[in-house]
Amino acid sequence: MPFPTPAHWRGLPTRWAVVALCGLLLIPLAAAHYAPALPLSAIAQPSRQFSLPFAGAPGPDSWLLGQGYGNTTGAYRQRRSTYGNLQGIHAGLDFSAPCGTPVRAIGDGTVAEVDGPHGSPPHNVVIDHAGNLSSLYGHLLGRSTLRPGQKVTRGQVIGQSGDSQGTCISAPHLHLELRDRSHQRFFNPLPYLEADWDTLALSGSFGRGYEYDLDAPRRWQSPDSQPAALRGGRLLNEFARPWPIAPGGAR
Repeated sequence: MPFPTPAHWRGLPTRWAVVALCGLLLIPLAAAHYAPALPLSAIAQPSRQFSLPFAGAPGPDSWLLGQGYGNTTGAYRQRRSTYGNLQGIHAGLDFSAPCGTPVRAIGDGTVAEVDGPHGSPPHNVVIDHAGNLSSLYGHLLGRSTLRPGQKVTRGQVIGQSGDSQGTCISAPHLHLELRDRSHQRFFNPLPYLEADWDTLALSGSFGRGYEYDLDAPRRWQSPDSQPAALRGGRLLNEFARPWPIAPGGAR
């Protein structure tokens, strides 16, 4: 379907009218990624105020932890490409789960976006919470039936888990992020989520582990010690002596 041409553009060449219209459509997307970061003093501190995004117990037939937040080996090897704008770290928790597993809101809040511009395709939901925090639920199986502005309660089903490829074959999982409401700061969800993390970190996989800096080998080696990230900031993990060494060198 062609773009409608506004009356005051009818004297302009069509291609310039289309370019201008596309520019207007992209303004919200640009604003979403380049809004000023909220000050840390305006953001709620972690107090286990949220719940897990799945009901029931973890297990091979339900859900498990897949990849932790932070300086994982996978993120390290893609720190200048996939994760470069997130200071080189994996900015969320990955929960392995069969496609179609009900995904639940981690806390009371208001739906801010459905399939918005903040990543984690093919479908995602963003919920705004108290304390200027936002949660993002990515790689959902289908578009959520929720609408922006709709109130949700903790534990309410907001969608179904899927995978990033849209096949449910390669790596079905839910990507959960916790951000400030400006989407510029990214936090480790662990201290915000009420859960038995000591047991989950053992029974789940956190399979990729964390990249070592052999000049400071104990730094960032536990799930709860991962650094927060600021969109567009310098790489946090530009290690001179990394381990394990990526085959062919890290990108």
